[in-house]
Amino acid sequence: MAAIAAAIVPNFALILLGWGMRARRLLEPAFWAQAERLTYYLLFPALLVTNLAEAKLTGLPVVAIAAAQGLGIFVILGALVLPSRHLWPRLKDDGPGFTSLFQGAIRPNTYMAFAVAAALWGSAGVTVAAVSAALVVPLVNLLCVSALVHWGQGDGKRGLGPTLAAIAKNPLIVACLLGAALNLSGIGLPPIIGPLLKILAQASLALGLLCVGAGLDLGAVRGAGRVVAVSLALKLVALPVAVGTLGWVFGLRGETLAATIIYAAVPVAANAYVLARQLGGDFKLAAAIITASTLAAAATLPVATLLIGHLP
Repeated sequence: MAAIAAAIVPNFALILLGWGMRARRLLEPAFWAQAERLTYYLLFPALLVTNLAEAKLTGLPVVAIAAAQGLGIFVILGALVLPSRHLWPRLKDDGPGFTSLFQGAIRPNTYMAFAVAAALWGSAGVTVAAVSAALVVPLVNLLCVSALVHWGQGDGKRGLGPTLAAIAKNPLIVACLLGAALNLSGIGLPPIIGPLLKILAQASLALGLLCVGAGLDLGAVRGAGRVVAVSLALKLVALPVAVGTLGWVFGLRGETLAATIIYAAVPVAANAYVLARQLGGDFKLAAAIITASTLAAAATLPVATLLIGHLP
């Protein structure tokens, strides 16, 4: 347990540091928005490209990892999230609120997934996280945007076509596709550009976690209601259980299975809030879900890691 805490606690300490810096106004508020853009559009894509391009996929059960992540998401949506739209009176008449639950059930904080996987299992864990991200990032963005287009309250300025075009230009999706192409083609990271991307990648996790902390909205959690609690149960418990069960069925074992489960067990990503604002979702509820899941994950991630360690 001490080793698990030593690997996970520093990541949450960075989040807490980011929150404290924002609360104390040690930096101008405008800094955090720019830092988040820098991380989202440049630093984190650099991390995805470098890890996918150099990932040693030989012997790695890529198909099993991708199948566990993808089918796990569809199981949660089909068995739990979509029925709640019809069975829960509050959500039946609240499309934007439902989209926040939708995002909160499946959208992972990939920054944290990479950081925890690196701390616990080193390069092997990062490789599994990169493979997971290559499937989950495009899939989740497609599903969440589709849900917001269907159930959100957009202003009519963005139809399905422009929305899908925006997905295609998403920097994380582009980075996943580019990294995978460099790997599968055998090119790998090219000279000069490769070392540059690695330098940028080194800054991504620390700054990304600081931005996660700066974006926490404790006020949004107060009075958020049962939707937030349900979202936490879905994202932090049901999804990792589904992904872990499927991974086991597909033959994943050891560190590969553990890193696959942890990718599913991380809290909700902050860009759920951004997407909700852009496409007519309930962005206040999204902020509450993001904040509550990040705080709750400080307890659930160590427990999940400990339980995973006892898998045969």
